[in-house]
Amino acid sequence: MPDDSGKFRSATIAVLVENEAGVLARVIGLFSGRGYNIESLTVAPVDADRRLSRITIVTSGTEMVIEQIKAQLDRLVPVHKVSDLSLAGPHLVRELALIKVVGSGETRVEALRLADAFRARVVDATTESFVFEMTGNAEKIDAFCALMRPIGLAEVSRTGAVAIVRGSSALTV
Repeated sequence: MPDDSGKFRSATIAVLVENEAGVLARVIGLFSGRGYNIESLTVAPVDADRRLSRITIVTSGTEMVIEQIKAQLDRLVPVHKVSDLSLAGPHLVRELALIKVVGSGETRVEALRLADAFRARVVDATTESFVFEMTGNAEKIDAFCALMRPIGLAEVSRTGAVAIVRGSSALTV
């Protein structure tokens, strides 16, 4: 039952669409035209012949706003299916981040120690810097970046959230 108390919640919405020009622009236009915020957005083809793409959107709002977003997404012509993974049951959400840390001496040792603790992988190293690759939820990546900031965090590049429901159910046409 929807929560009509006006409380905000985060929603991870998966949208299965035709992989054609302009689809992403229409989805983004839906959000911007109504003043809805997109916290994260990822899109990629998901079938062998690249006819379908999956868009994962993280947004937040009241239950009524999220229901409006889902209904409006469902009405877009190239959309095949809309699923609120936040309500679909247990689901996995992950991001990929590349994190550049610049430093020398003890800061390099500390950066490697923290990276090991967070299971971040070194994907590039020079005498002055490391680039770490990390996957996990947004909170894990945020925590790692916060610890790297005083050590020499120089740059962060993140993919945004990708998500999938656990178990045997699947988002299909």
